[in-house]
Formats: sequence, structure tokens, C-alpha cells
Amino acid sequence: MKERIFERKIYAEMLEWKQQNDGHSALMIEGARRIGKSTIVELFAQKEYRSYILIDFNKAGEDVHKLFSKSIENLDYLFLYLQSKYQKVLYPRESVIIFDEIQKCPLARQAIKYLVADHRYDYIETGSLISIKKNTENITIPSEEDRVEMFPMDYEEFRWAMGDKATIPLLQQVWERCLSMGDDLNRSRMRDLRLYMLIGGMPQAVNTYLDTKNLKDVDAVKRKIIKLYEDDFRKLDKTGKLGRLFMSIPAQLSRGISRFAPSSVIKGVPADKMSDLLLELEDSKTVNMCYHADDPNVGLSREEDKNRFKMYVGDTGLMVTLCFWDKKYADNIIYNKLLSDKLSVNLGYVYENLAAQMLRAAGNKLFYYTFPKDEKHNYEVDFLLSRGTKLWPIEVKSDGYNLHPSLDAFCEKFSSRIDKRLLVYSKDLRKDGQTILLPIYMLELI
Repeated sequence: MKERIFERKIYAEMLEWKQQNDGHSALMIEGARRIGKSTIVELFAQKEYRSYILIDFNKAGEDVHKLFSKSIENLDYLFLYLQSKYQKVLYPRESVIIFDEIQKCPLARQAIKYLVADHRYDYIETGSLISIKKNTENITIPSEEDRVEMFPMDYEEFRWAMGDKATIPLLQQVWERCLSMGDDLNRSRMRDLRLYMLIGGMPQAVNTYLDTKNLKDVDAVKRKIIKLYEDDFRKLDKTGKLGRLFMSIPAQLSRGISRFAPSSVIKGVPADKMSDLLLELEDSKTVNMCYHADDPNVGLSREEDKNRFKMYVGDTGLMVTLCFWDKKYADNIIYNKLLSDKLSVNLGYVYENLAAQMLRAAGNKLFYYTFPKDEKHNYEVDFLLSRGTKLWPIEVKSDGYNLHPSLDAFCEKFSSRIDKRLLVYSKDLRKDGQTILLPIYMLELI
């Protein structure tokens, strides 16, 4: 199988860090496992430096781990040891040392303060679970870190991998001018998007599709990634509760309830222990958390309710596989019907998951809002974005149905706070009064 290195947007952020910081801070790249962190960092090191050393703390021996407890006061010895160990020559101000999976060696992370002050080399860290207590206990978190989040391949990066660099810039023009493309072109764009939904943004899954064009093979890759996540969760929580929370996300979303109910998945867990489990899950970067904004206004983070939230799978391709986890594999009949939008299953929650992924990849934190419709029902706005001094409420539908009562009620209730209002759906870009009807493949552009 051909191993491809895909173009990723984070490369430009890394280059900006290198040019602007000149070694006065380390770069920390946070993200879930298997999203391509190590690959893009090593590519960056190869292209932008004279030499580099990559220390994978998942694989490094005890001798390397001990270096950061014994040798940090003698940096000359530390650098000589690393050069000998990895058979690489380091050049002052022309080399970078990569600390891969830094959460496995907290003392190496603590050493960043002294390494940056020494200023001989640049430093890039990668990791997930980097703020969990067990990975930060008894160490001083360095202030000399610039952090950036990395996600699975977004829709534009996916299109690049498919050899298409024209579609997204054209869609950007369509969005900016609020133009309709016509139903035929929209159907083609939706088919492209459904392919992204099915494959997802995990580089290994994308690579497998490009090699085989077989969605069964892609599904097998995704199942291995999910199994890897399950193994990781069990290392954090030997009771298996953490993994059960993750695996329950499709079932929770499919019920259409207004919040994730962890107590329905794992019973009898004290509130403080449940909070720890949810924090570990969020910090693993395998999920996207969407918190309820109790008073929707600019500065949404001030209004988030940590006890009311929805949880989405970080990659919608993995979500699709989880939806059919009861089968040995999701065979091509299911995938092909999904691709042609003919599967007789209500998959609105999958589109909602996709919307969450696209908004997060575009740099947005996720918030939602519910309020009473009558004694038994609530209105719900799926996502809220803060833009300038105003809000953009978003309602997501999986079809072309363009009624939006929740959006209308929200905009009436908070009329002075609203700028644009959007219904995200599967049809062409249009306007319905003050509401923009936005095809979901444009969501990353807003």
C-alpha cells in the first residue's frame, strides 16, 4: 500500500511559529491519536531544518526517559547523548528536537522551560491527554509553550487528497456572494460531502480509500482506530467506563435528547468520578464537546454549563462505523446506500456530528441552547457562534426540509443579539426571509 503524506493546513501555522518566535517558545500540537500529528511534524522538520531528532516517548527506552530527570542541569551532556542515541547531528539554531507523545514523559515537558532558555535548538511537542492530572502531577507546566489544536483532515484537506483544489475556493465565492448554484451542481457537491462523511478525516482511512476505492477496506481501518482508542481508554480507566461513554455517543445522539446523559450509560458513578471521566474523554481529543449556553450572548464561554452538554465523535467517519458497530463490518451495501442518500435510516444525528466536526475544524468552540416550547417540548438551536458583537444561531437538518421553527423562536426571543441566522441542510444555497439556507458542505466557510 502506498503511504501518502497529505497536505495539512497546520503546516502554515507551524511555519508562522518558527518565523515569528525564533526559538523563544516551544510549539505544542494537541490532538487525538492517528490524525497525522507525527507525520506532519516530521515533514516540517525535514523541510524547514538542517537536521532533527524525533523522540517518540511511546517507544523510547528507559534511558531516554531518565535523561530528563537526571541530565537537565547538564544540557551539554543531554544533547550529546541524544545525538549519539539517534545518530543525528544537531546544529545550533538550525535543528529541531521533536517530543512525540510528550504526555508519556511529563519531566520532558517540564524541561521545556530550560531547553527554550538555552536557545540552541527549536522544540516541537505532540500529545493528547496533556492536561490530565496524572500527566501533570508534580511537574511545572512550562509557560514557554505555544499551543495549537490539530484535528482530523477537514473537508478542504480531504478534497485536496482527492486531487481537487478548485471546489472549496469556488464555494467560498458562492458563499460570499450568496449565490445559488442550481440543483444539479448541489447534488454533485452533496455526493462529494457524503464520501467525506463515510471515509472521514483519518489519514490512514483516506490513504486506504485512495489505494483500494473499497469502502469495506476503509471501514476495517476505522475499526482498528476505534479499537486503538478503546485500548487507550482502558489504560486510563481499567473499569471500561471511559470506553463505554465513547461508544455510546451514536445512541445518545440518535435519541434526539437535549443533553448527553452519562448516568444512562454507566450507573452508580459518583458525580466527582463522572466529572473526571468526562474530562479525560474531552482531553483525549477523540470527542467534540458542545456545552449549553445558559444566557446566549457574546462571550459564550462565560455562559457555558458544564453539566449540560452534547458529545460528538471527533471524526464523522469513525462515527459512521460506530453506528454499525453491531455488524462484523459495515458492508458496501450500507456504504453505497449512504453515499447515494438512499439508506432508510434517520441519520440526522450523523449530519449534526459532521456539522460539529466542521465547526471545530474551523476554530469554533461549540455551544447550543434550548428553551421551552410548551410543557412537554423544547426548542433547540444546535449551534451558536459568536461573531463580533452578535450571534449566529445555526439549526442543522439532514434533508432539504426548510422549516425552522426553533430558529425563528430563538431569533424572536433574542432579536437584538442576532446577526446572521442559518439553517444548514442538504439543498442549494438560498434565502428564506432573513434565514440563510446553507448547504452543509459550506459550513467550514462561514
